[in-house]
Amino acid sequence: MNKKNIVMIGIVGVLLALNYVLGYAQTGTEAEATSGVIRGLYKLWEFTGFANFDIRNLIMIGVGIFFITLAITKNYEPLLLIPIGTGILIGNIPFLTGYKIGIYEQGSVMNYLYYGVRQGIYPPLIFLGIGAMTDFSSLISNPKLFLLGAAAQIGIFGTFLGAVALGFTLPEAGAIGIIGGADGPTAIFLSSKLAPHLIGPIAIAAYSYMALVPVIQPPFMRLLITEKESKIRMKPPRAVSKTEKVVFPILGLILTLFIAPSALPLLGMLFFGNLLKESGVTNRLAETARTSMIDIVTILLGVTVGASTQADVFLTWDSIKIFFLGAISFCIATMGGLFFAKVMNLFLKGDRKINPLIGAAGVSAVPDSARVVQHQGLKADPTNHLLMHAMAPNVSGVIGSAVGAGILLSFLM
Repeated sequence: MNKKNIVMIGIVGVLLALNYVLGYAQTGTEAEATSGVIRGLYKLWEFTGFANFDIRNLIMIGVGIFFITLAITKNYEPLLLIPIGTGILIGNIPFLTGYKIGIYEQGSVMNYLYYGVRQGIYPPLIFLGIGAMTDFSSLISNPKLFLLGAAAQIGIFGTFLGAVALGFTLPEAGAIGIIGGADGPTAIFLSSKLAPHLIGPIAIAAYSYMALVPVIQPPFMRLLITEKESKIRMKPPRAVSKTEKVVFPILGLILTLFIAPSALPLLGMLFFGNLLKESGVTNRLAETARTSMIDIVTILLGVTVGASTQADVFLTWDSIKIFFLGAISFCIATMGGLFFAKVMNLFLKGDRKINPLIGAAGVSAVPDSARVVQHQGLKADPTNHLLMHAMAPNVSGVIGSAVGAGILLSFLM
């Protein structure tokens, strides 16, 4: 007999004893009224979280508190981890089912808010905001760095094969593989189409590893890049004209979507947002997209994704395997970018060589992976600033992961 049953028996015993004592001293209407009070108190107990408590709820509440602590004390993606961590707490408060409270109960407020995740509505809106705040100048000035963003997407397809080997279906494996792109909105979008039942663990894994970029990437950068390579100086990016900035989102939209039309909701909104920014005539719309709108959507997405980790749904062996595969995919993506940067240098001469550290920024964790590159570059040479160079593969990684998602969606839908 577990502790929960012992506590329940004890409380029921106390209530019965109280009922007997009061009933012995009273008769008729008074006794019935007292009995009704006891029944009311017992029903109140049934509604409390204590009566519906499960040890799995405590585990997930601990995870939520850990996310919030990580955001506050380490400043790891606080705009994401605090909403997600709070959502985990909300989703794991024990409750009596059937009263339209939980996120999976039809008609509940949380279920309505979660609709934007299930149907893939929130990710394109996030991409609109990202486009409106992104400067593609570094990529336009040095287009060859786009290859680093593409190379980092090897993590997606490597993880896809690993997921299949672990027994996931092809659509499930495709949704899990996108974690390697280190792009939370893309992961949610693809899983909402291919494996809706896995949105929770996939989204939590994607955002967790995005937040841990400063922890995961530096060891690989130190292991694979020599001290001499980390000191390579790159020539400053050339100045980019306004015409180039306006033409880029138009051409980017057409070219990428001809390759992967299934990625239209993501890339269409990304380049649309960037055109709002660079056109110079829609400043109000661009400002709204990159501030108020993206903040509201981030709040709704973070809280509902966190709440979807309801313990009885989330704590499964599949979730554990997804977190394992997510870690592997992120490592593969980082190494893919670093190795490809070294390969590119075999064909580049003089000041055209690139600092291989920027290959790590090919994962689309914008702008955290670029900041990690800057930090590691300054460690090797305090006067060598790599941030602007790293932003090129960083933003190309966003495009690359969305294209990868579109390709997977085309084959697996």
